[in-house]
Amino acid sequence: MPRAESGPGRPSGPKHSSKPSGSPESSESTADQAAEVVSAAAAAVSPRSRRRADPTTGTFPPEGSAAAADRSHPVPVRQWPIVVVLTLVAVGLAVTSFNAFRPGVITIGVALLVGCALRIALPEVGMLAVRSRFTDVLVMGVLGVAIVVLALASEPNPVITLPFVNDIARFFGRAQG
Repeated sequence: MPRAESGPGRPSGPKHSSKPSGSPESSESTADQAAEVVSAAAAAVSPRSRRRADPTTGTFPPEGSAAAADRSHPVPVRQWPIVVVLTLVAVGLAVTSFNAFRPGVITIGVALLVGCALRIALPEVGMLAVRSRFTDVLVMGVLGVAIVVLALASEPNPVITLPFVNDIARFFGRAQG
C-alpha cells in the first residue's frame, strides 16, 4: 500500500503513543492510528477528472516554415517550394507508370535533390520545412542521391556498376553468375 505523504490538508501519519503497549489506552490509540492511516489513504486516492487534457505547449514550428510568399497570394503560390517538389514527384510517377522505370525513378530522386537545394537556398520554404534545416537537408539529400544511384545501377543494362548490389542480389538468389 502506498504511503500517504504529509502536506497541507493531509494528516502527517500515525502518531506514536508514549504509553506502554500493554495498557488499555494503547489499544484505543492503535485504533485511532489505524483510522488515520485509512483516512490518509482515502485522501490520497482522488476520483478521475473529466477535465480535458491541456493542449501541448512548448513545441515550436521548424525553422523556415513560414510561407514563401505573403498572404495576398493563393496557397499554391505561397507554398511554391513544396508544390515544385510534389509536381516533380508526380511527373516521375507518371513516367514510371508508362514503363519507363529508370527515367521515372531518377526524376523522383531529382525531385528530392531539388527540395534539398530549395531548403538550403531559401530562408522560408513553408510546408517543405518539416524538421530542422539540417535534418531536412540531410534526409532529402541522402535519399535523393540514394534513389538516383540505385536507379542508375538497376537492371537491365545498368548505367553504373555497384559491386555490393550484385552481392545483395546473390544473397537473395536473384543474381546470375
